[in-house]
Amino acid sequence: MIREAIILAGGLGTRLRSAVPDLPKCLAPVGGIPFLSYVIDYFSGQGIEKYIFALGYKSKDFENFLQDKLPAGDYQLSIEQEPLGTGGAIRLACQKATEKTVLVLNGDTFFRIRLPVLSDFHRQMNGSCTLSLKPMRNFDRYGVVTCNEDHTIREFREKKFYENGLINGGVYALEVPALLETALPEKFSFEKDYLEHVPLGQKLYGQVQDAYFIDIGIPEDYERAQKEIHHLRSK
Repeated sequence: MIREAIILAGGLGTRLRSAVPDLPKCLAPVGGIPFLSYVIDYFSGQGIEKYIFALGYKSKDFENFLQDKLPAGDYQLSIEQEPLGTGGAIRLACQKATEKTVLVLNGDTFFRIRLPVLSDFHRQMNGSCTLSLKPMRNFDRYGVVTCNEDHTIREFREKKFYENGLINGGVYALEVPALLETALPEKFSFEKDYLEHVPLGQKLYGQVQDAYFIDIGIPEDYERAQKEIHHLRSK
């Protein structure tokens, strides 16, 4: 069972500035509570016991929040001194990991996966990384991921309008050594430079979960989150 999570919370959040000008986007209030609080509550209920927060932009804004939210101190901070991209941020955080396998999450996204299901699938497949895939209909904000019959990732397709397809839900089961041992630049995109260019000898898998999903990175979906708060609560 996966018990340690890396949460990416260092993004600039430029698309959300019009709605939330003074906060990192994952601390944007939803129902009067920082969005990240719902993410932590849910995944703690799914079995996560230790957290590593990958921070950059306005990292000091997280200090009081985390001290209140996780008073037992079961977390570490991984702070970028300059933007490293999603891949560089994950790799920096992986250096603090105490487990061989970690869950990687985006702090501005809530995907209500069942972690035991993902964890068991990832262990059975024995791959380097398993992507949680969300079925979607009539969308153009995301690209599409296709899989082979053995659940290995076949292709990442570009963003455009799709009537239906599987999207990358931004939740990953990741083997820490697999990433740390891969030759990559200091700054890189986890999605473009790692997932879409699978290193030799590694395998990526996709595991579909048709669960509630929201990404508050744009004002329209941030407003939608306010109306769908019942989906965010951990019960």
